[in-house]
Amino acid sequence: MDLPSFSVPLVGAGFPSPTDEWFEAQLVIGDLLVPRPTSTFYARCEGSSMEQAGIRHGDILVIDRALAATHNSVVIASLGVGGYVVKRLLSTPAGIVLAADHPGYPTIKVAELPTWEVWGVVTYAVTAVDPGALLQLTQRRP
Repeated sequence: MDLPSFSVPLVGAGFPSPTDEWFEAQLVIGDLLVPRPTSTFYARCEGSSMEQAGIRHGDILVIDRALAATHNSVVIASLGVGGYVVKRLLSTPAGIVLAADHPGYPTIKVAELPTWEVWGVVTYAVTAVDPGALLQLTQRRP
């Protein structure tokens, strides 16, 4: 989707609609969110364990498999037969853990798992501001 951008850094709340002379080049959302299309995937978030990271239930996650996960990265991790989770990768003195950004959820100690791997690094979470828009988007899916 191409959206017009403005050369004005701030727009006042009482200012009338901008005129055409303020429009610059088109803003292509895909170019911003997906710099490496061949290694980028999407997933819909289920649950609330990452809300304090700004990731809510229903958000569309943009995941880049070409990025190396580092301490504090938000990642999609494969837990073998346990499926996939979105968590924060932390390197602690006790070892690597996958931590929720919500105090009500447990930390996963990866040393205790039979198998696990970082599947990709979450680069963006696309959030619907209007819950009705998210419902419409979901209903349009084939």
